[in-house]
Amino acid sequence: MKVMVVGNGGREYSIGLALKKDPNVSELFFAPGNGATPQLGHNVTCKDYEALADFAKENKIDLTIVGPETALVEGIVDIFKAKGLVIFGASKAAARLEGSKIFMKNFLSRYAIPTAKFIETSDAQKANQFIDTLELPIVVKADGLCAGKGVIIATSKEEAKEAVADMLSGKSFGDAGLGVVVEEFLDGYELSLFVVCDGEDYKILPAAQDHKRLKDKDIGPNTGGMGAYAPTPLIDDVLYKKVEERVVKPTLMGMKQEGAPFEGVLFIGLMIVKNEPIVLEYNVRFGDPECEILMPLLKTPASELFYKAATGDLKNLNIEFYTQYAIAVVMASENYPYGNSKPAEIIIDKNIHEGLDNTHISYAGVSLEDGKLYATGGRVLLCVGMGDSIKEARERAYLLCGQVHFVGKQFRSDIAYQALKHDK
Repeated sequence: MKVMVVGNGGREYSIGLALKKDPNVSELFFAPGNGATPQLGHNVTCKDYEALADFAKENKIDLTIVGPETALVEGIVDIFKAKGLVIFGASKAAARLEGSKIFMKNFLSRYAIPTAKFIETSDAQKANQFIDTLELPIVVKADGLCAGKGVIIATSKEEAKEAVADMLSGKSFGDAGLGVVVEEFLDGYELSLFVVCDGEDYKILPAAQDHKRLKDKDIGPNTGGMGAYAPTPLIDDVLYKKVEERVVKPTLMGMKQEGAPFEGVLFIGLMIVKNEPIVLEYNVRFGDPECEILMPLLKTPASELFYKAATGDLKNLNIEFYTQYAIAVVMASENYPYGNSKPAEIIIDKNIHEGLDNTHISYAGVSLEDGKLYATGGRVLLCVGMGDSIKEARERAYLLCGQVHFVGKQFRSDIAYQALKHDK
């Protein structure tokens, strides 16, 4: 089977890593890929999605897997399907669940799916009036895609109103902020749940927990994610069932009623408040860094999962996962998430310590020059460790962190801290 992965981040590298080990996969392509993906397959550059679909057809690509949200929102799946190609991902209509937070919040309301109290508006006065009714802190979100950074948690009403003004003026997030969602802050803990769907059937993957804040103890600005682990002990069978009945089933039913049956992977960002699941957001693709830990836990050949989902055949898939834990620690560049950093050569120690056989690196923001890898993105790479307990997986991930060097590297030292007290 020839497979192409669309995207250039750690998520796509991790999907590629799983496919590289898959005996069903004969050849692997990345569009456009990053500086490290040539270790796994061939990088492909095309001027647009039409040209990429033509490339897939000419090269007899059996399956295309879409990683990033932008391509989905822009309709890559519709273009490929129109040419008779097999592609894993959400249609343009279904991708509105992530492409517009206003659509998403109204969808939740229409189908009585639990979510925070909110208002969506492009009128600053209405937003400010709603802000005055809320207790602190207050959440302000830009409507459109902001690469995981379009959320402000304001600690004063003045800050919330200023965030609204900056978004609606286009100052903060350009056109993505010309509509806003203001909502109440929920006090609980976050979980990431991923559901692979084929429009009719679905498979729920092990729940993960992401760490959004830049620094230890969950302080500092929100980022695209500084680390994650799975499966998490912060969810049990009772809570899984609540999420399935109250969120997963009505979401998929609702999307069918909207005329946009959901295919691909649905990320459900949950806040658990007093053991009740409340939806924070939907994404229409794998989370990053959650994908980097779910892929190595997947025992079923990755090509089978993606192909059966893309061809409406999930009901015939028996999905299996390894009974281990995985932890990913993001190594970010010096100025992340505030701005760009100077390219820095990545050096990995040659000496191998005991325990590193259960670790690997997933490369993200890297470029290849003269045979050397350079850190050129915000989130540069992820150190992944696996083990029979969260503690063991964590120790291995951080052992690998000690082997990787580049100027200005920064990473959190407390990934999975909430789970450690539950560890076996």
